[in-house]
Amino acid sequence: MIHVSLLLPKGDTSISNLEATHKMFTMANSFLMEQGEEARFRVELVAASNEGRTSNGIFTVSPDRTIVEVERTDLIIIPAIHGDYEQVVKDNRAFIPWIKEQYEKGAEIASLCIGAFLLASTGLLNGKHCTTHWMASEEFKAMFPKVELLNEKIITDEKGIYTSGGAYSSLNLNLYLIEKLAGRKIAILQSKVFEIDIDRNSQSPFIIFSGQKGHNDQGILQAQEYIEGNYQDKITIEMLCNRLAIGRRTFERRFKKATGNTVVEYAQRVKMEVAKKQFEAGMPNVNEVMFHVGYSDSKAFREVFKKFAGMSPVDYRNKYRELKWVSPSNHATLR
Repeated sequence: MIHVSLLLPKGDTSISNLEATHKMFTMANSFLMEQGEEARFRVELVAASNEGRTSNGIFTVSPDRTIVEVERTDLIIIPAIHGDYEQVVKDNRAFIPWIKEQYEKGAEIASLCIGAFLLASTGLLNGKHCTTHWMASEEFKAMFPKVELLNEKIITDEKGIYTSGGAYSSLNLNLYLIEKLAGRKIAILQSKVFEIDIDRNSQSPFIIFSGQKGHNDQGILQAQEYIEGNYQDKITIEMLCNRLAIGRRTFERRFKKATGNTVVEYAQRVKMEVAKKQFEAGMPNVNEVMFHVGYSDSKAFREVFKKFAGMSPVDYRNKYRELKWVSPSNHATLR
């Protein structure tokens, strides 16, 4: 029997993470028993103390056991905890030595969404890959510079440590773990029952790029604003260096340090975000969008768009464009 410790941290914990994770693992047991096999998971809600409970202002959840009572476990799952990230870690620091001890004993650990902040605070992610909600990526990189953040990934799996992307992509990590621990057949059945795309592996289509401006380099901020205000034009590094009177090597180094992107990557991200918004607004012609954001080579545009959006321009347009009602004669048709 695999013992699953679903943590119950202090603070505004994601009740949906707790409920969905508990249900998926316990239903996996039901599916296994229906097929004549033994139940595989024992799922318990585990808090740092007897007083431990979590609430989101609507529901309150109480633990089954405390970390003192759990001498050994097989899988620790850390749900998302909302609020100021540094305060969240501080409020839940009692979990840190226990998580590290369990990992040393052979337990595997998974974080859901921004639960990665608590996981990273243990130091176990240092030098490893990780993902979290794309909206929290800048804060995560600032707090944990030794962790290799893969912002576009839905799931990372490295040396018995798993992380998931934002919000309900936690369902994909639960499904991944169930496949690993209970088999592909059970995972496929769960994907159908819970209607989860079992092959989804990227959160790129959901990322909204707004520029990394949480730094104090005024020269680089000016460069960012110029790129964003002139995205239709061809902007060269030399042009930006001349505008700011900065040497190229110094400028490129400062830009990368401040934004996490090269100048070329940043300009591409700005252009692709504009293109995404135009597709979402209903602009149907891919070439028109391409020309609008300053591209003339359709192959190059498709490659760059797919790099940052996770799908082709046509697929993105078809998936996210605004639906409009039209009323020919006496009835309305949705197209």
